[in-house]
Amino acid sequence: MTHPQPHGSPAASRHAGTGGRGPILPAAVLWDMDGTLVNTEPYWISAETELIEAHGGSWTHEEALELVGSGLFNSARIIQAKGVDLPEVEIIDELTDRVMEQLIEFGIPWRPGALALLTELREQRIPTALVTMSIGRMAHHVADRLGFVGFDAVVSGDDVTESKPHPEPYLRGAQLLGVDPAHCIAIEDSEPGIRSASAAGSVVIGVPFMVDLPDDVAHVLWPTLAGRTFADLAGVFETVAAR
Repeated sequence: MTHPQPHGSPAASRHAGTGGRGPILPAAVLWDMDGTLVNTEPYWISAETELIEAHGGSWTHEEALELVGSGLFNSARIIQAKGVDLPEVEIIDELTDRVMEQLIEFGIPWRPGALALLTELREQRIPTALVTMSIGRMAHHVADRLGFVGFDAVVSGDDVTESKPHPEPYLRGAQLLGVDPAHCIAIEDSEPGIRSASAAGSVVIGVPFMVDLPDDVAHVLWPTLAGRTFADLAGVFETVAAR
């Protein structure tokens, strides 16, 4: 894919870690998927509920919210404790199958402002990676339906040994892009995801969705991505870099 030329003068700005003069820009932007790029959390909750009830158990909305942002293997162990006598991998596959069925049936529910911001990042030629704890086939299903090449790299739950809140997913995303994680902005909706990106050293913007976030968990909290631009991301990055 050929991207349009960046807006503005390249000489008027510099990416983190490159030296020079002008505003400091992030070297890359790392995106969470479920709850940040796409509104799939209700699909996951529905899939969890169906699976647990099919095995004679019960699953409350409050219990489901406790899994938001967690790695799938951790979620599978909790679901096993609710009476689902299946191996972890089989639970993950069944949940993923059901969520993907809903994506196909109802379409992909993009979060407000996410596609517009991602589109602008690509126009500005800012490297991007998708960093999700969903497994690869679902991550690529979503990424492949953007309508454009939205990500230079995809890190999924089956690409890493440790899931969020461990820093490995975001360290891996930065590594695949060839950048220092400290020179990246991460966009997340959950506390485990934010802690993962923070532990990797990235500047983190929290955009709460299903679960409220503590005021001090991210570098900044935005109520939505709607109306946000690359200039807003750059402003957050420069402010944090100047501290």
